[in-house]
Amino acid sequence: MNNKEIESVSKLSGSKRYEYFIKKVADFEEVWGLYDNGWAVGESSDGNINIPFWPKKEFAQLCSKEAWTGYLPKRITLEDFMNNWLPGMNRDNRKPAIFYTEEDKGVVIEITRLLNDLEEELMKY
Repeated sequence: MNNKEIESVSKLSGSKRYEYFIKKVADFEEVWGLYDNGWAVGESSDGNINIPFWPKKEFAQLCSKEAWTGYLPKRITLEDFMNNWLPGMNRDNRKPAIFYTEEDKGVVIEITRLLNDLEEELMKY
């Protein structure tokens, strides 16, 4: 992945980054989080705990600073993400925050919608 692509994708609107996330995650069958003795989490303005996810290691790496300094990108298989992570997050009342950037806290989305969007994209393959 080259720097120009990383820069241009990072500047997209939240909804466009979400679309990119769905396509890339389906293509490569992996999701990326940040990990350092536990997964990186964020908090929304309403006090809910969100877990950030990215479509590629390079995008996660860009957010490994400030509160997440020392966190490293860690791969999650798409199968594990869909079958274990999302149901577990749903039980724990956590929401996915898709594609944080330096300027934006990502798209916080309902788990059922994320699963549906991923399943729909995977059916194209």
